[in-house]
Amino acid sequence: MIDIYLRLTGLSHNGGMAKINQAVTLMEAAQESPSLAHLTELTRESSLRLKILESLIPGPLRNAIQAGPIEGTEWCLLVNSNAAAAKLRQMLPALQAHLHRHGHSVEKIRLKILQGTR
Repeated sequence: MIDIYLRLTGLSHNGGMAKINQAVTLMEAAQESPSLAHLTELTRESSLRLKILESLIPGPLRNAIQAGPIEGTEWCLLVNSNAAAAKLRQMLPALQAHLHRHGHSVEKIRLKILQGTR
C-alpha cells in the first residue's frame, strides 16, 4: 500500500526515507547550465537563420539542407548531397546578403556534405 501511495505522489522510498523525484525538461536543464544554455541559444539562432532564408531557397532544395553550427561570424549549412551543395554554392552571396539585411552578421557560410544520407 505504501508503494502505491509513493508512486502516485511522485515520492520514492529510499532506506526508510521518502524522497521526491522531480523530472526536469531538457529546456530547464539547459537554462540551469551556462554551457548548455549557450548551445541551446546557438541552435535556436542557427534554425532561425535557415528559416529566414527559406523564401530564397527553391522548394526541392530546402529538404536537402539543415541548419548547422555557428562559430563566431561563420555559419555552416549541412547539405545531403554534392548536387545540392553545388546549387547552394551559387546562391551563397545572395543568402549572406539576405541574412545581413535581417541583422545577422554572417561573414562566411560554409557547406558540409552529410555522408550516408541518401
